[in-house]
Amino acid sequence: MTATERPPAAIQIDPATVAMEINNLYVGYYRDLNILQGVILKTQRAKITAVLGANGVGKSTLLKAIYGFLTPNQGRVTLDGEDVTGVATYRLIEKGLAYIPQHPGVFRWMSVEENLEMGAYTFQRDKTRIKRKIEEIYERFPILKERRKSLAGKLSGGQQRMVEVGRTLMTDPKVMLVDEPTAGLAKLLSEEIYQMLMALRDSGMTILLVDQEIRQALKIADYVYVLELGRNKFEGPVSEFTDLKKAFWA
Repeated sequence: MTATERPPAAIQIDPATVAMEINNLYVGYYRDLNILQGVILKTQRAKITAVLGANGVGKSTLLKAIYGFLTPNQGRVTLDGEDVTGVATYRLIEKGLAYIPQHPGVFRWMSVEENLEMGAYTFQRDKTRIKRKIEEIYERFPILKERRKSLAGKLSGGQQRMVEVGRTLMTDPKVMLVDEPTAGLAKLLSEEIYQMLMALRDSGMTILLVDQEIRQALKIADYVYVLELGRNKFEGPVSEFTDLKKAFWA
């Protein structure tokens, strides 16, 4: 069975499993010019949902709108059933939403541990919690414990991504938005990042992944949306994406 074209209203996902929902979203950098035009999307708890498509179709714009960097002109975003459309980014963090942008964002002249501590700014006075969370990060990523005193800018690209993810995990997010996680990384490092994303999913994290590496994303995703010119084109479980030509280029 190949991915089939469906109208957005025909999406069949058990409502009880939905962690985040995007409904009829229109977003642009100018009010009268929408990049996204009626996008509909749902993410399931403890699953990786991939958003794929060519450059310029609005994938990164979608993540920015969800995370409060852009205000939708129409439509809404709900998180665990709560309407969070237009909510300030710092409030979204408190509600359990996290965002890892495409370009590495470590503080290069700070140590690994100092970078992790920056992720605790919403509870910076709770030293016990900060220590506990950092130890949890080190347990998940032992290499970061080994390099905890190293300058983040001296790490490999893959290790810098680990620092970013670790810093993000400091706030105990429930849903993580991930934009092009392996952009600019060598193949070996890319494999490491995808393994890390699968491990996060398996530990209960809900992930919305935007990626240009179509085949790699399909290896780790559970459900897939394809955008074309800012609109839904195809969607379905990853098992349906056997005809890539039809799904992406037809």
